[in-house]
Amino acid sequence: PEEYQHLCVVRAFVKWILVSGLNEGYLFRKIRANDRLAEENEPMTSEQFLEMFRNNLLDIGVDFVPYGTHSFRRGGCQWLSVERRWPLRQICEWGGWSQEFTHLTIVKYLISWNDNPHVDRDDFFNMNRAPTTACPTCNRTCHCA
Repeated sequence: PEEYQHLCVVRAFVKWILVSGLNEGYLFRKIRANDRLAEENEPMTSEQFLEMFRNNLLDIGVDFVPYGTHSFRRGGCQWLSVERRWPLRQICEWGGWSQEFTHLTIVKYLISWNDNPHVDRDDFFNMNRAPTTACPTCNRTCHCA
């Protein structure tokens, strides 16, 4: 759908190819000073990606400590579960996890200590609680807004 085009891998890939000007070698090369792609054909390391990701979080005023490279996978799982209402089996198939549910790997991605609960337990069946509005940028909500 049009509202999800920013999540389309094919569009992102095409845009990156056009912007980077790469036509051979590694797609995601090391980044040098002044945000320049490395001219030599060296892949970006996971350490460099994590450093850049954490710098992006600092740029927008978010504490980077609780976040790592798995945050993307966790965020995707949570979005698919909460917002898109995908069943657990479908999320496991998408993420490449076992669907036996004996080790519950999926739970590690859906629930974490640094999540923001959407509703207080006391308000689960409170039909008089104030409605919430999701922030279009971060998709977080609160009842005190």
